[in-house]
Amino acid sequence: MKGILGAVLILFCVSWTGCFQDITSSESSPPTSTNLIWQVSQPQRCDLKDIWGSSANDVFAVGDNGTILHHDGREWTLMESGTTETLIGVWGNSAIDVFAAGYNGTILHYNGASWTNMKSGTLSHLGEIWGSSAKDVFITVWGPGTILHYDGEVWEIMKTELDRPLYNVWGTSSTDVYAVWRYGTVLHYDSQEWSTITADEDSINILYAIWGSSLTDIFAAGLFGIIKHFDGEKWVDMQSGTTTNIVDIWGNSPNDVFAIGNNGTILHYDGKKWVNMNSGTTNHIYGIWGSSATDVFAVGEDGIILHYTSN
Repeated sequence: MKGILGAVLILFCVSWTGCFQDITSSESSPPTSTNLIWQVSQPQRCDLKDIWGSSANDVFAVGDNGTILHHDGREWTLMESGTTETLIGVWGNSAIDVFAAGYNGTILHYNGASWTNMKSGTLSHLGEIWGSSAKDVFITVWGPGTILHYDGEVWEIMKTELDRPLYNVWGTSSTDVYAVWRYGTVLHYDSQEWSTITADEDSINILYAIWGSSLTDIFAAGLFGIIKHFDGEKWVDMQSGTTTNIVDIWGNSPNDVFAIGNNGTILHYDGKKWVNMNSGTTNHIYGIWGSSATDVFAVGEDGIILHYTSN
């Protein structure tokens, strides 16, 4: 990434009760240059675990104690979630069809007006979410090798050949879905069954994140800065330049990919190599999502929200 990256502090106005009681924020001034930087908010106690949006003006962040925040392109506001369970993942099919999942089998659905509880059929902690449509949604389960699947009517438990928790899920279509866990294991779902496509039982590596731009361009990352890349035929290790745990990946294109993790780590891939970026924080960063190459959000420890945009 060209240029020197810095950080600009954006303050939130907060009235405290627990984590968030009332929260609004807006940038103090509009962007005035084309220099892209990470703008950092003031920490707010409650960890934010994940972020997703349908557009630059419709972004959701979820976290501890049932926290759900919504960004309309200008301000962040607190939403009524109806739960105090920690929420780990958020994903949507559209602005009026959004899912959030978390501890003790909690699944929430947003219809554009309000969040409601859904029956998950499990009390296990739930993790990341991905879907190909409103009738094909997957959630990882922190249980013995299971994944939840939604067909538009009910959630059902899918069994895999593993016996350990799955951490993340992502796919290109309903017949091409991937999930990751420890030992560098990657599972693949072809709409019929889940099967292991790569694993190393002697490895201590844990894969926390997976994302790709296509079925021939997939990244998986995790413990101690490991990043693997799939070109459609084989997985190869990449040089990440860090030994810090990487917990999420998001990209705008094959040549514009971000990886985030502990201690404020943000890496950027330009199609050739991974480079450390100055995030402006040492807080752990847990989730990342963007609407474009110049509009990327990341969230993490103590409610920190980072926005990658022009200064």
